Formats: sequence, C-alpha cells, structure tokens
Amino acid sequence: MAKKDYYEVLGVPKGATRDEIKKAYRKLAIMFHPDKNAGNKEAEEKFKEATEAYEVLSDDTKRQTYDQFGFAGVDGMGAGAHDYSTVFRDFEDIFGDFSGIFDSFFGGQGSRSRRGPQGASHQRGSDLRYNLDISFKDAVFGTKVEIAYNRNNSCSTCGGSGAASGTGRKTCSTCGGTGQVRRNSGFFSIASPCPTCRGEGFILENPCTSCAGTGVNRKKQKIKVTIPAGIETGKRISIPSQGDAGPNGGEPGDLYVFINVRPHEYFERNGEDLYCLIPISFTQAALGAEIHVKTLDEKKVRMKIPSGTQNGKVLRLRGEGVPYLHNSSKRGDLYVKIQVLVPERLSSKQKKLLEELAAISDETENPTPVKLSSIN
Repeated sequence: MAKKDYYEVLGVPKGATRDEIKKAYRKLAIMFHPDKNAGNKEAEEKFKEATEAYEVLSDDTKRQTYDQFGFAGVDGMGAGAHDYSTVFRDFEDIFGDFSGIFDSFFGGQGSRSRRGPQGASHQRGSDLRYNLDISFKDAVFGTKVEIAYNRNNSCSTCGGSGAASGTGRKTCSTCGGTGQVRRNSGFFSIASPCPTCRGEGFILENPCTSCAGTGVNRKKQKIKVTIPAGIETGKRISIPSQGDAGPNGGEPGDLYVFINVRPHEYFERNGEDLYCLIPISFTQAALGAEIHVKTLDEKKVRMKIPSGTQNGKVLRLRGEGVPYLHNSSKRGDLYVKIQVLVPERLSSKQKKLLEELAAISDETENPTPVKLSSIN
C-alpha cells in the first residue's frame, strides 16, 4: 500500500510550525492509542502512521530531506522503522496537557512527590478553608477573631516518619525503591505508581501506633486571625503553614479564611462609602435645621439640613465611610438619604396653621407634572 504524505497524515500544511506539528500528532496519538483501542488493528495502524510522520516532521534535518526528496530521501534515516524510543524521548513534553487522560489509561497519577534520601516522599500538606462570619462593623473597622478548626499535625511520637520507635523503612521489593513500576504499552514503556508501596518507594517495617503509619494526627487547633479594616464578603485571608502537615515530614499547607459579612440594620456599603436613611420632620425640611447623625463608629456628627430639603435628598459627610483595605488612614464618605416625615395626626392648632400656610402659598388642586429626572 502506498504511503500517505506525512503532512496529510497529521493534517497540517507544509509550512506548519513545530508546535502545530506536535499539537496535531498529540491529538491523533490520543485518538488512536492502542490502549484506548484494544484489538482495533485499524487504530493501531493509524497510530503507527501518525508516529512515523511525527518522527520525520519533528526533526528539522529529516523534514528538510523529506521536503526535497520525498519518501526516498528519508529511507534509512529511521522513518518507517518505528524508532519509538526516539519519538517518546520527551513523552511529557508531547502529552503534558493530557497527562490526566493517559493516567486513566495506565493507572498512573498526574503529580509527583519529592523524595528524600531515604526514599520517603515529602509531599506538601493540603491547604484548608475556613468560612468566617463577621459583623458589618468588624468588617469596616477590623478586629481579631479566634477560630478553631481541625488539621493534620505531624505525629509527635514518630516525628512524622510514620515508623515506630527503633524501626525504620525498608526498600519496596516490588519497585526497588523507585516508587514506580513499568510495563510495555504498545510501542513504549509506561511508568505507573507502585501498587505495593503506593508510589513511596519504601515500606514501613513497623508502623507507628499513634498515627497508624501516616505520620500525622488529626487535632483541633485554635489561632487568632487579624481581620483588616475595610474587608468585604468574598475576600480571603491567607495564613501560611497553618494547613495540614505533609506526610513523612513534608511542609504544611496554608489556611485560607473566607470572609462573609453579616448585613447591618441601618447601614449599607458600596465600596468604601456608607449609606444610611435619616428621618426629619416636615418643619425641619421646610425651614432647615442642624441635626446630629450617629455614624457607624457611634460618633455624633453635626449635619446641616438646608431649608427646602426634599424627601429623598442625599447629603454627604466626608471621611465617615469605610477605611481603604490597604490604606486605613484613608476613608470613604457617609451618604445620608433624607426621609421627610409627614405627620399622620394633627392637633387643631397644627391643622389651622397648615391651612393658613396653604392659603398663602397659592397651592393648586391641579399641579403640573414635572420630569422624573428633576426629582432628587
């Protein structure tokens, strides 16, 4: 059977870059890999065909010769001989983004651990999450909160080694201490974690009874967390090395405290600004007045109400808002929305005075509509 053009096999143009060639081959290799298509001869042939094409086109010298002389130019240069050890000399570079897919075929794991001189893996401990509810006022001005949570601590009995006192580890006889076993898969060898030692490379002679050989114990821990002024719901505080301890003496993970701010009865927040609603009387709105507004930090701040203030008017108190998260010396503003209260019951004297006011104010029974945009 006549061979197909290598560019046609990979589905790339003649001017394709090396990255485009690698990407095209990776797609075909995943699609037609023998482990994914067990017993499918057609898929196996397509896999061989794609691999042969990649072997030539990924090598600048072979590609140049192939472009000039075709198949005749690359005969005897490895093409067609299926030298897969050359093609897969950098397996992870070719399949790096798809390691999870190949792991599912080969029973492997997508991550590695760091091994110490005794062969023990020193994995970093898990990061932990703590959800913390705080008051509106504490979020605005900051506070310190003590929290309690469970974490894995390094076992004090064995020092995190997992081995009982006076005993140690012995090299795994299955993998010879490498933590991996290899098996042939189609045309190349695939490594997967050793099932006997679970990828550790060693077996404990006598596991520690305090931690059952894990090297860690689950305990409740209490720590104080500093809540910075100006924090908002959804923000998180990172506390290094307060997560789970790593197995076999590995470094601990981090603790992330996620903040949820409870709403306030009277104040609302928008960025660094605060908003509240203050009721005033009809006469205060009409004649003007000076009132005291109680701020979030319970100060009483004087605020002038201009005469003729309308219902819904918003007045500003500068610097009485939320401290900036990374610059607590700077604060936003407090916006006060005015609510003019209309009395529901009037004394006879009040009613008479208002009737006199209405008479001299030339009030009409048929007011002219105004534009919505003109309403405060």
